[in-house]
Amino acid sequence: MLTRIDHIGIACFDLDKTVEFYRATYGFEVFHTEVNEEQGVREAMLKINETSDGGASYLQLLEPTREDSAVGKWLAKNGEGVHHIAFGTEDVQGDSEAIRGKGVRVLYDQPRIGSMGSSITFLHPKDCHGVLTELVTSNPDH
Repeated sequence: MLTRIDHIGIACFDLDKTVEFYRATYGFEVFHTEVNEEQGVREAMLKINETSDGGASYLQLLEPTREDSAVGKWLAKNGEGVHHIAFGTEDVQGDSEAIRGKGVRVLYDQPRIGSMGSSITFLHPKDCHGVLTELVTSNPDH
């Protein structure tokens, strides 16, 4: 089942400015950056620590690349801040099916490709006490 907090996603208007804040304030450095065209975001992963299961915990900073993306719409409604929490799992497909069986809506029928080649899906926030929740199986090559 779920093994760790993989990352906390933070939506921001200016990725470079937000990265600089976390670097200057807390000393966090960028571990990985990418643009996810499907999700319409530019992101930076800031590694916080290694975990006992071989994974890591990150802050994921998300800047929309288009207004109609999920993060773009969220920012327009809510402003900057915590967007979602992601839990690590060895089997995103199996765990999402088990959670779906408990009455929680899973947003994707099949996992999609996320940051650093991971396998991801999301759980509906209305079924998770208002928290958009992501399940992540890390890519072992990262």
